[in-house]
Amino acid sequence: MKTFITCAALAALQLVAAPAAVAQAKEQFFPLLVYRTGPYSPNGTPWANGKQDYIKLINARDGGVNGVKLTFEECETGYATDKGVECYERLKGKGASVFDPQATGITFALTDKVPNDKIPLITLGYGLSASADGGVFAWNFPLMGSYWTAADVLIQHLGKKEGGLDKLKGKKIALVYHDSPFGKEPIPVLEERQKMHGFEFIKIPVTAPGVEQKSAWLEVRKQRPDYVLLWGWGVMNSTALKEAQATGYPREKMYGVWWSGAEPDVKDVGEGAKGYNALNLNTSGTSPKVIQDILKFVHDKGQGTGPKEEVGSVLYTRGLVIQALAVEAVRRAQERFGKGKVMTGEQVRWGLENLALDDKKLAALGLTGVIRPISTSCFDHQGSTSVRVHTWDGKQWAFSSDWYQADEALLKPMVKAAADKYAGEKKLTRRTSAECQS
Repeated sequence: MKTFITCAALAALQLVAAPAAVAQAKEQFFPLLVYRTGPYSPNGTPWANGKQDYIKLINARDGGVNGVKLTFEECETGYATDKGVECYERLKGKGASVFDPQATGITFALTDKVPNDKIPLITLGYGLSASADGGVFAWNFPLMGSYWTAADVLIQHLGKKEGGLDKLKGKKIALVYHDSPFGKEPIPVLEERQKMHGFEFIKIPVTAPGVEQKSAWLEVRKQRPDYVLLWGWGVMNSTALKEAQATGYPREKMYGVWWSGAEPDVKDVGEGAKGYNALNLNTSGTSPKVIQDILKFVHDKGQGTGPKEEVGSVLYTRGLVIQALAVEAVRRAQERFGKGKVMTGEQVRWGLENLALDDKKLAALGLTGVIRPISTSCFDHQGSTSVRVHTWDGKQWAFSSDWYQADEALLKPMVKAAADKYAGEKKLTRRTSAECQS
């Protein structure tokens, strides 16, 4: 009798648990590595908020992706590589099918791990530049641009300002950079462009996190470069602008990477940053439909992640774009592996390698004007090199250039050579076309 009751009770428990298990099986889990604390939090927080709000939007407006609800869990890294790896190890077993490390250092540390775990990394606008080569880096996706494309476009822009790239000969171009893997990434391209155009290239490292830059700007004053390229993040950017102001270096001759050109970088400097330029991968403002939808379906319902006034800012929008591309990779994967099903890391990788977001699809997502079309493949894990320059007028950012495209004739051989070198060091074999279909 005792055995019968135990079995019956167990059966009843299984029946009760079954709907919950089914519901859980219909959830696509997104691990969110964030840094809401520390010197990089002013920039990391809006990025994280944009990602989280987009997940909430898809659930609230669309009921998920073809009926699959989206779930998430944040893990605080403080921008530290060791903590980032800890977060990855803790969250990967919860059904993670894609990670956005939110830091180049963390990306470097995870690049050797993800092939075994079969979980792709989205490193939009950051990470290892050579990972644009999907033939070697099968699990890294530096979507929309790498630090090499950024460096290339900046030199193109300066050449255009001077009346031609040949006019850069004899000029001085300084790179004030975060002394980390992130800050060092553009150096190979800038050195290559230096050989091509004959300008003097000056490297000025800044110790992380960048709150102390007196010696760096004394070097700028000494060298008197024609242009300063700023490769900073977090508090380093506003500090650089304040030091430039104190040193008397013209802000209109300063050009930042797209991680050095957002509201937190200039708002405390205000008029002192007027004329400062930076690259941007996405638009900002509240006019795009996707932003209006987030305000309507998320913030107006009291479900917003951060302050309402932050919605549409540069980094908030970039976080939104990153999450949108992750969601579209899931949607694309479902087209092949089954609509209404939860996708694995391998299936999401296929989705990331087969993104084809043209103007029509971007319009359907409410992303018209936010980003340019992007199309990836097994061997092209970047999908786009479109970027513009925007300028701070003392109160807001405004675009000050047309769209640029990176010089593929220069960069593709560099990417392939770097990828081949990596493959040799790690004893990797390039993927074949047949492998790309799996």
